[in-house]
Amino acid sequence: MPDLRDGESTQVQGSARLPYTLKNVGGVYSCTCPAWRNQSLPIERRSCKHLRAWRGEQAETQRLGSLPAPSPASAAKDAAIAPKLLLAHPWDNATDLTGWWMSEKLDGVRAWWDGKQFLSRQGNVYYAPDWFKAGLPQVSLDGELWLARKAFQRTVSIVRRHDQSEHWRAISFVVFDAPKADGPFEARQAFFQELFRHRQPPYLRVLPQYRVRNFDHLYEELGRVEALGGEGLMLRQPGSRYEAGRSSTLLKIKSFHDAEGRVVEHLPGKGRHAGRLGAVVVELSNGLTFSVGTGFTDAQRQNPPPVGSIVTFRYQELTDRGVPRFPSFVRVRSDAEALAMA
Repeated sequence: MPDLRDGESTQVQGSARLPYTLKNVGGVYSCTCPAWRNQSLPIERRSCKHLRAWRGEQAETQRLGSLPAPSPASAAKDAAIAPKLLLAHPWDNATDLTGWWMSEKLDGVRAWWDGKQFLSRQGNVYYAPDWFKAGLPQVSLDGELWLARKAFQRTVSIVRRHDQSEHWRAISFVVFDAPKADGPFEARQAFFQELFRHRQPPYLRVLPQYRVRNFDHLYEELGRVEALGGEGLMLRQPGSRYEAGRSSTLLKIKSFHDAEGRVVEHLPGKGRHAGRLGAVVVELSNGLTFSVGTGFTDAQRQNPPPVGSIVTFRYQELTDRGVPRFPSFVRVRSDAEALAMA
């Protein structure tokens, strides 16, 4: 039977109009079908009829049987309280950021270390191995579980596992704040830098912070980070306190990309968009299709771009499969521009 090597993916036709994607990332086999996505099992323990048909019933049974049994703690629903994280606003491209603290925006998984365990934004536990947590202090730290640039999907596949696998050895906990330490941002930085001055745990890193000199310096650094495959920048206001929720003292900056595609289908809306457009299915010149469901005005949802029209959409980056991430509708191309693409 065929199989997928680590990092490989393939498409299979299911009951839906669009094909499903099978993928192997770090030994976690996944499928984009609802049956796989809606299971309450840990991601490494999920399967579906499409994976069984592709890999074979015996291979899937052996894979699932070789995994260690989940502990009672991981089998039960996590009871941790969601941490009160400081969250960012997008930069308005106008606020003068001279003198603000600047760092790379890591494309990893946000994690709160509560002194004993890692928690997600929703309060779910990340089951890091004991050797990964060794040496971490019994104080709260805010950071990112990070593997490498352009490795978000692989990072998720590793840290969401419940089997405390050896794949965690590729992960770092990159610390950028100490929420419970008193004082402004500079004092909190000094607190955890002193904490790790003489002994730094093997899987912990401190995220470097730099002062913005001027707009040219900001754009130069943004270009440098994005050229390396980074996601963007984070900016902290000098003297700012750690507060729960979104704050104008923390800003994120990314470059967006524009692209064009042909509308091939209208998808109906749900909830407040019931009875009008929910999303359009867009086809790229290479035949890849995906849905765009944001960026439309109410008037455009009532009178959507017609099937066959060429639309411009904006996105942040491409997934491993080449699909635009977080696509947002911008406009319908003019007749002359559309003819040029035909």
